[in-house]
Amino acid sequence: MEIPYKLQTLPIEKVFKDPIHNDIQVEHQVILDLINAKEFQRLRRIKQLGTSSFTFHGGEHSRFSHSLGVYEITRRICDIFARNFSIEKDPVHGWNDDERLVALCAALLHDVGHGPYSHTFESIFGTNHEQFTVDIITSPFTEIYQILNKVEDGFPQKVASVITKQYPNKQVVQMISSQIDADRMDYLLRDAYFTGTEYGTFDLTRILRVIRPYNNGICFTTNGMHAVEDYIVSRYQMYMQVYFHPVSRGMEVVLDHLLKYAGKLYQDSPAFFERTSPCLVPFFEKNETLEDYLKLDDNVLTSYFLVWSDHPDETLSDLAQRFLNRKPLKSVKFVAEQDEPLIEEMKQLIEKIGYDAEVYTAINTSFDLPYDFYRPDSVSSRTQIELMEYDGTLIELSQQSSLVRALAGEIHGDERFYFPKEMLTTEDNLFSDIYQQFQRYIRNGKINKHN
Repeated sequence: MEIPYKLQTLPIEKVFKDPIHNDIQVEHQVILDLINAKEFQRLRRIKQLGTSSFTFHGGEHSRFSHSLGVYEITRRICDIFARNFSIEKDPVHGWNDDERLVALCAALLHDVGHGPYSHTFESIFGTNHEQFTVDIITSPFTEIYQILNKVEDGFPQKVASVITKQYPNKQVVQMISSQIDADRMDYLLRDAYFTGTEYGTFDLTRILRVIRPYNNGICFTTNGMHAVEDYIVSRYQMYMQVYFHPVSRGMEVVLDHLLKYAGKLYQDSPAFFERTSPCLVPFFEKNETLEDYLKLDDNVLTSYFLVWSDHPDETLSDLAQRFLNRKPLKSVKFVAEQDEPLIEEMKQLIEKIGYDAEVYTAINTSFDLPYDFYRPDSVSSRTQIELMEYDGTLIELSQQSSLVRALAGEIHGDERFYFPKEMLTTEDNLFSDIYQQFQRYIRNGKINKHN
């Protein structure tokens, strides 16, 4: 009798060696087939950290390796739950291991819809990686759909509903998407490792030891509170020191303006882009399909930028060269209402030198909420972290931890004004007065300089 596809396991488990988790173990045939699907293999060609690799040279890892890591953490959580907290032991709060496969598939595929340079690309072309993830999982034309649909009819839609947080089992949803989930735990450890930043690390082993299922999601035992605190602080530090690094954002601004300027130039000279950058044309025309989206990755865009760097249009060529050769825009931190008049004066000085301020300056805002408690009236309320007392009662994390309470509900980050690095030189005697005036604004004004 043939074993149903959903129950098929490998004769010998497949092991992927990994610098974060040591061994990533694959036992299910379904998981191995998904890893080998072309839509998943595409993630090898998309960097996890986007432009941050221009600041932290070791940060060259891919969304492929991150996705495997999220799968592995989820697999370990399922093992812990099945071994210690099964539904047979606790019919009310226990884990039903029949949910394992949908959890593992969702964990593996949660980022499959990311595009080249991820969030920068999204902001320019109005795409949404989560929607593309759902589309890739549920489109009958993808290899991923065809694999999932072999499990059972409707299984692709089940996996997609975990991504959209509509899946009825909240334990599965919160494993993949909550304020302390497999996704965040992997990217913090992985990004810290590859960027060489120790403050992004935390005790994953301890967190997995104190994680528990309950009838409405996942929680952590009270005696594991300090490990959870460590995770929250590590996440805060990574955002402040790595993800929001001003140089990475300076490269992001260059990339943003390069693609926007290319889209503008396309309107006047489509033939050049149709010949040299065909995969971007549907996005310039705003009629892209899923098939168009899946043709793009970091390598495709980089090859286009190399061609654009020789374009006769000086601005397109210059922006492409700045990105390829790591020439980020410089920045100063400012307070919006207080410094806006000064920003306008600085833009005018930049225009006098000969730069188009629309192309060569930018306001970049980066803020994050390290931890938040549940706010039912919020537009996108977060699932708060719950601690389980010895008697089984739950208490929200910040009610127990003064450290987390200090971070809870507080938004952290800054606003920066980006401008050409050349404005910090005085070599051009023709414009030396303008350079000096610009620099006086930075030194003596209310703006806080930070390179």
